[in-house]
Amino acid sequence: MKEIDEYQQDIASIRSIMERSVKFVSLSGLSGVLAGIYALCGALAAYFTIYYPNSPFGFRFHYINETVTLIKLFTIAAIVLGASLLTGYLMSARKAKKLGLTVWNNTSRQLVIDLLIPLVTGGLFIIVLTYQGYFVIISSACLLFYGLALINASGRTFKEIKYLGLLEIILGLLSAFLPGYGLIFWATGFGVLHIIYGILMHYRYDQ
Repeated sequence: MKEIDEYQQDIASIRSIMERSVKFVSLSGLSGVLAGIYALCGALAAYFTIYYPNSPFGFRFHYINETVTLIKLFTIAAIVLGASLLTGYLMSARKAKKLGLTVWNNTSRQLVIDLLIPLVTGGLFIIVLTYQGYFVIISSACLLFYGLALINASGRTFKEIKYLGLLEIILGLLSAFLPGYGLIFWATGFGVLHIIYGILMHYRYDQ
């Protein structure tokens, strides 16, 4: 019986080593929670920039055509993105060190490439939408391309990333059908879903 248990332990160890060699397992769940909090703070700042003192639910079509407003919104988005990326890197590096791994390796490099292809494409598409004045579907485009990026990269990290990507795509499509509520969908996708996902990942993989 003891030999069987040791054999099973050996199999589990080999499986763990093989998984670490092909998957990025240093992703921190808490970084997802913090990214969600940053996104909600950004959504709040965007609300004060666009809607305040009115309710965001009261405007189905709110066109943002002032240069100053656009600059403020892009600045908010850049701050949220930068803070999320920095937090994700620092917390993943700390987790990798705890696991005895390096945060930057062939797997993480390929993961970044898989993420960047849809994200850069989506970013360029959003610039085109902004230039053409199609502000009402920018939130939808953000969610759709982000969801595609997560699904594209999910094969190189935890499987839950794929389901998060699918939820982001669903929200993006709903946002396209309900123009004018983009800020609500954006806050839900990048804020609420990230917090829920981060908590789940933390208790499942960070303990």
